Amino acid sequence: MSDELLIEEAMAARSACYCPYSSFPVSAALLADSGNIYTGVNVENASYGLTICAERVAVGSAIAAGERAFKKLVVVVRGAGSPCGACRQVLNEFAPELSIIMVDELGKVSSRTTLSELLPQAFGPQSL
Repeated sequence: MSDELLIEEAMAARSACYCPYSSFPVSAALLADSGNIYTGVNVENASYGLTICAERVAVGSAIAAGERAFKKLVVVVRGAGSPCGACRQVLNEFAPELSIIMVDELGKVSSRTTLSELLPQAFGPQSL
């Protein structure tokens, strides 16, 4: 699976974002070990704490489809950014060494990293 195809999937999902309060759309495409791609978008709520991030929506869709292992994540966000702490923790549950590509709203790669770099010394299933 090429990075370009995963970026295209994340960019295409962007139009489905529900962000009437922040006007800050975020979309994601998650590549499972199976080769399937799962997309997600941020879903805001008037009760701000109930907002769901694009990364967690993608993970939830993948888990609902029976996936449990992931290779790569593309996140499309305006300007610079990376997954929030809650998303990092959820991703760590399934893919501690996940490759993450951050892309701006024009489709340009802004950074490449791994989940273990974003969440060093993480608490996860192996910690129990």
